[in-house]
Amino acid sequence: MQSEASKFELKFLDFSSSDNNHEQAAALIDTDEGLLDAYSKVVVNVVNDVGPAVVHVHVKKSTMPKKGTPDHDGTGSGVIITPDGYIVTNSHVVEGASTIEINLSDGASYHATLIGQDPATDLALLNVPDSGLPAARLGDSDKLKVGQMAIAIGNPLGFQSTVTAGVISALHRSLRSRTGRLIENVIQTDAALNPGNSGGPLVSSQSLVIGINTAIIQYAQGICFAIPVNTLRWVASALLRDGRVTRGYLGISGQTIPLAVKLVRHFQLEHAAAVQITNIVRHSPADLSGLKEGDVIISLNDKPVAGVDDIHRLLTRETIGKNLPIVILRGWTMRLEKSIVPIITPD
Repeated sequence: MQSEASKFELKFLDFSSSDNNHEQAAALIDTDEGLLDAYSKVVVNVVNDVGPAVVHVHVKKSTMPKKGTPDHDGTGSGVIITPDGYIVTNSHVVEGASTIEINLSDGASYHATLIGQDPATDLALLNVPDSGLPAARLGDSDKLKVGQMAIAIGNPLGFQSTVTAGVISALHRSLRSRTGRLIENVIQTDAALNPGNSGGPLVSSQSLVIGINTAIIQYAQGICFAIPVNTLRWVASALLRDGRVTRGYLGISGQTIPLAVKLVRHFQLEHAAAVQITNIVRHSPADLSGLKEGDVIISLNDKPVAGVDDIHRLLTRETIGKNLPIVILRGWTMRLEKSIVPIITPD
């Protein structure tokens, strides 16, 4: 007969209960029936693939440009994008840095050289004097879908190699940079970010870098932002070539929008997306060319425009001062051809 105490004893089922129980639990883990286990395997694989390429960026910043003034420390994250030591991070992480030190997850440490930075996209390119380094593979941010998995790896608050996971919450956001410029086409994610994550990679379930984590909204939870990797590609190339990004300037803010199928067919467009103008700066090239808020840009310099990144790529330094053809849709019914003369982006 059971004692009164034994009636209330809990019989826990764990791996030590019996060999049979252990085998059943192990078999369940090896199947795809356990959603949490499958999810965990994806995250673990991504961390194993990309984690070695994520670095801790430690900077000393002069508090004032005068000689003899003290430095203060700053910290952030970065990701190695080529085996010969090129690293991408945020511009605001290295802004005003007097020295930059890079720490890898394996304990290796390097003094880095700042190749160039682009505050307009909050990206910077660094280099360390070594080769054969673990480099992350880059994805295609134009193919992202809202709801797909997103994994952030970085060094928040000094905790090295921290991993958080979530989803792509929204695409084509706009974000005001610290310089006051508007960063277009930003990825929104709910993968948790904290100070120190800046410059680290946002990664897909295929272990491809899809963005560079850049900002959080203070006092908000689950609203974080990353610069898309396709922006990284052309910015990094320009920084490597010239040390800076020299752009043509139209004086507009815009957002990528989808186009209705009947609109694409009627105007025989090459893409099902374009850029709608949301703001025009007074006395800018766009203002002088007669563009209006709400106009939809479908072509610039005889090249189709399917997104904000297309305009960025087309406004190279070679376009400055040249008369460029621009094609717009106005009121969704009129196709207008105009001309516009880009100027150098104001400081």
